[in-house]
Amino acid sequence: MLFSRTYLMPLLLVSFILQSCAPITRRQSINQAAKINRVTEFSPIRKKIALLSFYNESPMGNEDLAITATEEFRREISKTHEFIVDPEAETIFGNSKEIYAGGGIKLAQLARKAKMSGVNIVIFGRIKEARIRQKSDEVGFVRKVKSLAETYVEIKVYDVLANKELFSEVVDGNISDENLRFYKSEDEDNLSARQELLRYSVKVAVRKFVPRVVKVGSKLDWVGRVAKIIGTRIYINAGRSSGINLGDILKVITEGQEIFDPESGAMIGMSQGEVKGTLEVVDYFEPNGAICILHSGGSVTEGDFVQLY
Repeated sequence: MLFSRTYLMPLLLVSFILQSCAPITRRQSINQAAKINRVTEFSPIRKKIALLSFYNESPMGNEDLAITATEEFRREISKTHEFIVDPEAETIFGNSKEIYAGGGIKLAQLARKAKMSGVNIVIFGRIKEARIRQKSDEVGFVRKVKSLAETYVEIKVYDVLANKELFSEVVDGNISDENLRFYKSEDEDNLSARQELLRYSVKVAVRKFVPRVVKVGSKLDWVGRVAKIIGTRIYINAGRSSGINLGDILKVITEGQEIFDPESGAMIGMSQGEVKGTLEVVDYFEPNGAICILHSGGSVTEGDFVQLY
């Protein structure tokens, strides 16, 4: 009996301590999880892209190949969650073929429209070459056919705020495919297979651009616009879907001036605009709009640029 009493009290004490600590540990875990959830609610700011439909200047693939290239780029760039692809870009800016045909004048007009609509980056391009080469066995009821699809896609990325081209590159989507075909396969089936191989080749080429666009886009400042002022409420053209958070402070800046080289007359870039004041985000309206109030300064007007402070 003495032995039992001697060891029973320490055991009860240890058991009591463990039981009292357990809820604290659970509460700490819950609090840590809540903190993590609160942090993840604040998504990074997403820049708006105007993606103009690519066009196919090669004799193969027709318009179908250009549509494939455009939609593949749209799909892949959306997966990064770094950008918002402007759904109205085609209506506002036209397509890539029009930009290429219009040259520098059309691009300058495009840049001005893009600034007014809150677009940060314009992307346009074309399929320069597309072809299929095939080689098959000479004899046999079942022939082994090797097909090689060669495509070359050019994409240009334009910085709207700086009014300059960020990069222009041509990449290939060259792929090979080996498959077995019956000797009596119809030409129509073969044509369908060739077209599908070209589509896949274009997709391979377009995907190569996405990491590069993400890299250059991350170095650019996000810019929005003051869309409307009603009383003390200032509406901007970016909101929850852009990553704007309630309580964010935005600086209001004027449009910069174009800087030209005195010798060549070529435009070098844009100067920094002047800061007019700051705004505080207090509410959202629609998926991509926010309501602000004046935080400091004054003389804010519709069309002013806004940036994160």
